[in-house]
Amino acid sequence: MKYYIGIDLGGTNIVAGVVNENYEIIAKASTKTNCPRPANEIADDMAKMAIQAVENAKLTMDDIGWVGIGTPGIANSSTGIIEYSNNLGFENTPMVEMIQKHINKPVFIENDANAAAYGEFVAGAAKGANNAVCITLGTGVGGGIVIDGKIYSGSNFAGAELGHTVISVDGPQCSCGRKGCFEVFSSATGLIRMTKEAMEAHPESGMHALSAERGGKVSARTSFDAMRAGDATAKQVVDDYLKYLAAGITNTINIFQPDVLCIGGGVCNEGDALLVPVKELVAKEVYTRNSKKNTEIVIAKLGNDAGIIGAAFLGMAK
Repeated sequence: MKYYIGIDLGGTNIVAGVVNENYEIIAKASTKTNCPRPANEIADDMAKMAIQAVENAKLTMDDIGWVGIGTPGIANSSTGIIEYSNNLGFENTPMVEMIQKHINKPVFIENDANAAAYGEFVAGAAKGANNAVCITLGTGVGGGIVIDGKIYSGSNFAGAELGHTVISVDGPQCSCGRKGCFEVFSSATGLIRMTKEAMEAHPESGMHALSAERGGKVSARTSFDAMRAGDATAKQVVDDYLKYLAAGITNTINIFQPDVLCIGGGVCNEGDALLVPVKELVAKEVYTRNSKKNTEIVIAKLGNDAGIIGAAFLGMAK
């Protein structure tokens, strides 16, 4: 049996996992990222977690084939340098070199959304596909593209920023500097913003009572839960959210025509309440609506493990 290490470097947590050749995580180790702090300290902790995960799996480094890292930002998989990551405060950080000071193994690096997409491709919702796109609905909208079995990251390793394609030219301001991005409307953050705006405009909405029951918190679940309870304002929020999400997915399908498009992130816990209407909307709008073969839209299967599994198999991708 062969084993590989996948490291998911996040703004909040560093998680390392030992993955076997059947794409199963057999042990993990994690610690807080504690940003902002120097990159070498973060690299030290990444290596420590990798070594700890191997010990937790009751293996030695001799059993490990290679190490893969998924990181936020622009990761140059050719040089091993994280060229820029605003979340981590990295700029031209030689992460592969830093890790290899501690672990004498081949080390591969990739953007975290690309790594998660690759995880779904090799072991999750897109397994068996030749071309796949994964869209993650979290704080932002992440994208990962696999074409002919290979991760597509563009000529400058910054490809697949699907969240920063524009849905509405004069829409709300996006943190990237543009207005009306897919991310502004379809991220969990965007859904929360639309929910709060609707609550402010409709003091009679049941979303207020629901929020009060939860300590005054408004989450991505608020509008969906209130809709299920029969609240008309909440239903309008959900309908608007699904309309924008379907528009972004339709755009993506029209460009790439993948075999499978999988949607991940916390919002996808809504399951069929999200998937069924989105599929109906996309089917009406997609350019190939009269084609005999269309993209299959599915919910991602691997959850938070996608990034670890995808990172662990970057050596195979490269």
